[in-house]
Amino acid sequence: MASAWAVVVAGGEGRRFGGPKQFEPLGGRRVLDWAVAAARAVVDDVVVVLPPHVLADPSYPPGATRVAAGGATRAASVRAGLALVPEDVEVVLVHDAARPFASPALFQAVLEAVHAGADGAVPGMPLADTVKRVQGADVVATLPRDELVAVQTPQAFRAAVLRRAHRGAPEATDDAGLLEAIGARVVVVPGEPRNLKITGAEDLGRLESWAAEAAASLQR
Repeated sequence: MASAWAVVVAGGEGRRFGGPKQFEPLGGRRVLDWAVAAARAVVDDVVVVLPPHVLADPSYPPGATRVAAGGATRAASVRAGLALVPEDVEVVLVHDAARPFASPALFQAVLEAVHAGADGAVPGMPLADTVKRVQGADVVATLPRDELVAVQTPQAFRAAVLRRAHRGAPEATDDAGLLEAIGARVVVVPGEPRNLKITGAEDLGRLESWAAEAAASLQR
């Protein structure tokens, strides 16, 4: 089996949340700890990207093999973590710490999709709502919903292709977008309804009720 590492991105300051949400308590752990534990259950080693001012704190985070200082953007933070992944690693998974309840099975699914031949793999959820393209207040198009998915992390990539996609320090909202820009093949695997991204304080309360089930999935 090809060697695989994960980069868990936890370098944000949480401006919309009102503070660094990755360190908030959730089900007896910090949000970040859930993400690292799920990654650790599947990959060989984990790089965690943290805000520079917490790097000296020895409690951040358990389960990390290496720790990097985050950059000014998400893409810059991924590059900081990727720089600490050994060159001989074949597959890299990138995961946002703000999605604490991605299951080990989801990490395994994207990893297996890359092993099967894709350059990258992302989890996707079908859309329930109609999506329209607008310009100002005017609707200019209705997009075919059956051709659209809402994309999650973790995302898995051939390490060499991911490094190539990041050359020149490009920006994108996710790493799959960078692979798409260079013509690499990215596939979709089924996402998970409970793999929610924390954006506001109300999301923590919603996720709290799922913590026991998430803990059980880490022990299987």
